[in-house]
Amino acid sequence: MTVQTVSHGRLAALNARHHKAALTVYLMVVIAHWAEHVFQAAQVYALGWSLEEARGLLGVPFPWLVSSEWLHYGYALLMLIGLFMLRPGFVGRARLWWDVSLGIQIWHHLEHLLLLIQALTGNNLLGRPAPTSLLQLVVPRLELHLFYNALVFAPMVVAMILHRRPRSGERALMRCACATASG
Repeated sequence: MTVQTVSHGRLAALNARHHKAALTVYLMVVIAHWAEHVFQAAQVYALGWSLEEARGLLGVPFPWLVSSEWLHYGYALLMLIGLFMLRPGFVGRARLWWDVSLGIQIWHHLEHLLLLIQALTGNNLLGRPAPTSLLQLVVPRLELHLFYNALVFAPMVVAMILHRRPRSGERALMRCACATASG
């Protein structure tokens, strides 16, 4: 048995008998990250904290979390890997929406890769004082990342809802038990 066969077998199992559990864990991670961004925005806009003070829920006790481009890049990469790995379990309309989320996350990942490269080399985009993504040239980082996370999250949720409630033709193509009994 080759390594490729074993990894293909694990991926097949992930998208069949373990798909529902994997999606649940993945969604919990996504929501936790999303909550951090919302919490940080609330600190700025509702509590009047400065951007430097507003570090999200975990960033208050662990300030290095907010300033670590490695952490932000790692999360963007984790999101991308999760979207790719869980993709084969989706069919029909759900697959289309999952692919939309994946496409947006590819761009989001590239933006974080650009930020990481700047942080590692000390050469910031257009001589800016801090690492800067392309869209950050026109939208502040806090708002941009709220926007990116919403853009990735919304079609992901639509995909998960459609996946749990497939049409009969879609249900016949599914290899997992994610669909509800009444779907």
